[in-house]
Parts: sequence; C-alpha cells; structure tokens
Amino acid sequence: MTTPADRPPSVDTLARRLAEHSSLPHPMLVDAARTAIADGGRFDEAFELARNLERSLLTPVVNATGVLLHTNLGRAPLAHSQAARAQTVEFDLATGERGSRQRAVGQLFARLCGAEDAIVVNNNASAVLLVLAALAEGQDVAVSRGESVEIGGAFRVPEVMEQSGARLVDVGTTNRTRLSDYERAIERPDTDVALVLKVHPSNYRVEGFVEDTPVAQLATLDVPVVADIGSGLIDATVPWMKGAPPAWLNGEPAAVQTIADGADLITFSGDKLLGGPQAGIIAGRRDLVQRCARHPLARALRCGGLVLAALQDVALSYLHKTVCDDLAFWRMVAQSPDALRARADAIVGAAGVGGVVDTEALPGAGSAPGITMPSIGVAVDGDRLAELRSFDPPIIARTRDGRTTLDLRSVDPADDPHLIDALGQL
Repeated sequence: MTTPADRPPSVDTLARRLAEHSSLPHPMLVDAARTAIADGGRFDEAFELARNLERSLLTPVVNATGVLLHTNLGRAPLAHSQAARAQTVEFDLATGERGSRQRAVGQLFARLCGAEDAIVVNNNASAVLLVLAALAEGQDVAVSRGESVEIGGAFRVPEVMEQSGARLVDVGTTNRTRLSDYERAIERPDTDVALVLKVHPSNYRVEGFVEDTPVAQLATLDVPVVADIGSGLIDATVPWMKGAPPAWLNGEPAAVQTIADGADLITFSGDKLLGGPQAGIIAGRRDLVQRCARHPLARALRCGGLVLAALQDVALSYLHKTVCDDLAFWRMVAQSPDALRARADAIVGAAGVGGVVDTEALPGAGSAPGITMPSIGVAVDGDRLAELRSFDPPIIARTRDGRTTLDLRSVDPADDPHLIDALGQL
C-alpha cells in the first residue's frame, strides 16, 4: 500500500517549491513540475528542468571572446531606452496629418551617406531582396562570379535573386572580373540587364591572382549600379575617432566613398560596423529609393518604432561625432592595448588567479574578413567555459591549447568586477 510519504508531491506544491529558487513565471514552473512528477517526482530533476528553461531565455552576458560583433551574441551591443509614450512613427507634427515612417531616419542616413534619399528595412538581406524586387523583377542582374557568395545564415546571392523575381547573370570568373565582362553581359542580345549588383563578400575571400571591378568603373555602365557594402562602415576616414583610421579597416567599403564613386544605391547592415540595432539601410538616388519604398514588399519588411528610434539615436551620434562615447562597438575599437593591459593587470591582481596574455581580437559578423586587431586578455589553465557560463551574468570566453582566455577588448570595463568575481571562484 502506498503511504503519503511515498506519494509524489502535487504539481502545485512542487511548482511553489521551485518558485523559491527560480524567477520563472508560475505556468513554466508548473510545466517543469509536471514533467518531473511524471518521471518520479524528484525535486532535483524539477529544479534542473526549471534552470534549463530559465537559461534558454534571452540573457545578458559578458562577451569575453574577443569577437566584437559576435553574431551568436547579438552583434553590436547597443543601449537604448525610451519613454512608454506614443511617438511620431507615421505622424507629421507640422501638418497634423499622416506622415512617412521612413522620413525621420531616412533623411538622417541620407545626410550621413551623402545620398539623395534613404529608407530602412529589417535587415540587410531584406534590403537586397527589396532592391532586386523593385528594380529588376522579371529582368536580369549582372553579378561577378567571385561575388555570388553564401554568407552567414544561408544567405545565398543566387537564391535571394530567385526570390526577388530577378534573373542572375554570372559575369567574369571566380577570381577575376573586369569592366569588359559587365559590358559584354549588358550588350548580349539574349539578356535584359536592369542593374549591376556588387556584393560585399563578407567572410569569404579570394587571394592571389585576383581582380575585381571597382564601383567607380562600374558607374560608367549604362545601367544602375547597386553596391551591397554589407558591414555598414559609414565613412572610411572614421572622422568620429582621433588619429588615423584603424589599419584593420583598410579596404573595407564605406557608404560615403561608395556613393561618391558613383553607386546609384547602396545597402548595408545596421548591427555591424554601424554599431546599431539589426536593420538594413538602402541609400542613394531618390528615384530608385522611392521605387523601393513603393514596392509591396516594403511594408512586409519595414521596421517598428523601437528600431527606428534606436537607429535615429545612432545616426544622430554620427552627426554629432559622439560615436566613441555613445556606441559600444566603437568604444571597444578605440581602446588602446596599453589601456587593455592595465585592466588585465588589475583583474589578475584582484582575482589572484590567471595571467595576462597578448591576443588578437576580431571585428566579427563577416566584417573585414581575415583581419584582426591587437588585444589583451586574461588566461587560466584548463577548459573553464562551462564554469564561466554558470555565473550571473554568464561569461562567454574561448579556449585554445588547453587554456581559457578572456579577451578584454570585447568586455565593457564596467563588467571587469564580474570577471574578478568569477575568476576568484574558479
């Protein structure tokens, strides 16, 4: 006969016990309790289920990987807050009538890029898709074979082209494409080339016997030139930083220079080198931008008020030249190796464990592929990744050659006390 002591606890009783150790809402604790009771009613199993549920939610972490724009960690870290009030997303204060969702942010990015007009969609893949659908549906688009690439998240140029309704015309070869290759594609009697698309290769690179056609040459063609510059560097001269541009940015296409070279449209990401939220920006000739804005896909791909407000703050930071104060990505970039070393010395001294090591940080997210920047980290022996992830906030590091390294270039100095606390407990 089963005694009361042998009976498993009720679902509600177990869920209430879990609430003493977890911040999950009651319905999720009930799910964990019900699953555990079905397996025998052990509290430790229910606790582990609840803990795993909690850790599956979006969680702020300390990025000590040295990858500044870590795709798995949300790319560019960005602080943004706004009052819980209505805002003029589609309202014109001057007339009191309905306004354009794109006007506020679009005019700022047009000014930043030196373009006639700009609009915003929800990511750069959407920007490319919208441009192709609006400007080349049912027609041909010339793309260098060396730029017909696949980048993160299975974004394949040929497949995006197919979804847009445009037809891909391969130009040149994988390693060498000249202006004459584009000219022949445009002049062929069996093609109807609506535009030329130049694609940022992201994390793909061909080295050695290579040649591509710069935008300035493509601009001499008889069709519009669309340049997907991808990473979202606004200006190659980085006027918001003191001194010369960082060496690792050499060769990275930038919005201002690409428009000045004659691109009719550019597209780029908001959450990479721009340092903002996930978004895609389309900038260039007003007539082409407005064709994109009027296309039915534009409504499906548009951003909401939260993203627009965050992008507006980012654009204003560039125009005020307060980028290195306002945007976390550029603060990380601006840190000198000496400043990083001083932080590392202080962390090791306070924690009483680990050693200071030279490291190489990465821009990340396909920006400046193959390029690193000097950095400093703190290393401890062994693989301590799981232990570091168990702290609050979790610390994400990397291992190599039997050591765990916390790269400080990707860590906000405000999080140094968390590193000290965690290292001291290892």
